[in-house]
Amino acid sequence: MKKLINTPGTLLTDALTGFAAAHPALDVDVRRRIVTRAPTPGRVSLVSGGGSGHEPLHAGFVGPGMLHAACPGEVFTSPVPGQIHAATTAVSGGAGVLHVVKNYTGDVLNFALAAELADDDGIEIATVIVDDDVAVEDSTHTAGRRGTGATVLVEKIAGAAAENGEKLAVVAEIATEVNARSRSYGVALRAGTVPAVGTPGFTLAEDEMEWGIGIHGEPGRRRGPIAPARDIAAGALDAIAADMPLEGEVLVLVNGMGGTPLMELYVMFAEVTAWLEARGVRVARSLVGDYVTSLDMTGCSITVMRLTGTLRDLWDAPVETPALRWGR
Repeated sequence: MKKLINTPGTLLTDALTGFAAAHPALDVDVRRRIVTRAPTPGRVSLVSGGGSGHEPLHAGFVGPGMLHAACPGEVFTSPVPGQIHAATTAVSGGAGVLHVVKNYTGDVLNFALAAELADDDGIEIATVIVDDDVAVEDSTHTAGRRGTGATVLVEKIAGAAAENGEKLAVVAEIATEVNARSRSYGVALRAGTVPAVGTPGFTLAEDEMEWGIGIHGEPGRRRGPIAPARDIAAGALDAIAADMPLEGEVLVLVNGMGGTPLMELYVMFAEVTAWLEARGVRVARSLVGDYVTSLDMTGCSITVMRLTGTLRDLWDAPVETPALRWGR
């Protein structure tokens, strides 16, 4: 194992220390492990979080037009309820707080406990569970579908709605709609290595790939020979289309898993676009790069969201975070 770290035990603390130095506009509490920005009084705030190792998710999306707080847990480990409660309290602006939670058992349970604590404090909480992954219905980490690339879309679009002054119920409804209109599918050419473990999460031969992987090193739905990019795109999109009709205008996210060159992600995006356009689907908005990673895994995930005019406008609204910014 070769990593740019000091020790596995100090990895999260060291990373948060560096994140704080790189982004002084954000409030990074290294001890409590929360990243926040100041709330706007009278407006809804958004809080999300999850295990580390998926950077820039979630701390990289804290900023105007997106999240107000992120709670990083240890690598691939949920943040604890007290941590989530502290972040929620810190960013409450008096209009309620939306928790954006990926559908992993620990995240769902710990955010629910934190919501109970916040409710005791008189903070109104709404929760949206992201479960966009069509590859697996259940895994060792979930009860139902996993939350993956659509998390970025939910956080961005709901964040824009909150920025516009929408009420908590409306922001939650919009976030729920984004999740409902989004599907994702991921593939891996090589597994990631958790520093505390020191070995890859699963092993692939040089001529093999894994179809339908998760973001915590979970193996996928099947293993097969390595395929050309066009066949990988078609396989992923076939799985998505079997679960959700693909029509009209869509937003496409081709997301790197942490170890894939950007050049290869653009190859994948070209094949995704060609597949969709051949079926009369217009790619109206796009995002290509590393947004929801799995340490140093090589591979990608494809997320497709069916757009409406309202969702497109909220996506286009200004955003200014470490990992996503436009319009300002």
